[in-house]
Amino acid sequence: FWRGVLAELAATLIFVGVVLGASVAPGPLSPALAGGLVAGGLVCTLGGPQANPALTLALLCTRKLSALRGAAGVLAQCAGATLASAAARAALQDDSGLVTRVSAVGTAGTALAWEIFATFQLALAAFAATEHAAPQAGLALGSAVAAGGLAAGPFSGGSMNPARSLGPAIVTGVWDDHWVSWGRPRAPPESPG
Repeated sequence: FWRGVLAELAATLIFVGVVLGASVAPGPLSPALAGGLVAGGLVCTLGGPQANPALTLALLCTRKLSALRGAAGVLAQCAGATLASAAARAALQDDSGLVTRVSAVGTAGTALAWEIFATFQLALAAFAATEHAAPQAGLALGSAVAAGGLAAGPFSGGSMNPARSLGPAIVTGVWDDHWVSWGRPRAPPESPG
């Protein structure tokens, strides 16, 4: 049990750290490719940790994971993402690229739609790779991460990973449209009067 929780923490720390480092480059190409490559590598080396609360919750909802293992995994993933974000913020001169944001290309609704679509195709690849236990699982998951990042990146940053968005938000204090990464609506703004 604890080995699995530690693997989730380490995998998420590595995944988010690599993606945040690549996010310094302008545009969605570098983080999408870095995310795809590191996801594929993590599957091959650590045996397939989710490193993503969305995937963990999908496994939990389909009863492929116990409630205790799911809750511990999500907490470990969020902790790993926060540690990676703190390290990236300390190492980088400009931390503005760390936070995933809704772009000027569309609205928060557009960003949410692309995040849902990208996360769905990632979950589909993850379930297929798990069911068939294929040796190409790393390639399948890495490709899904890269494709989703490239498709959703121009609209939402292409996170597909709530922990990847949560860690930088905690560290920087920037929560603008953060709800898009978790797929739920935010509270309506209060009236000024």
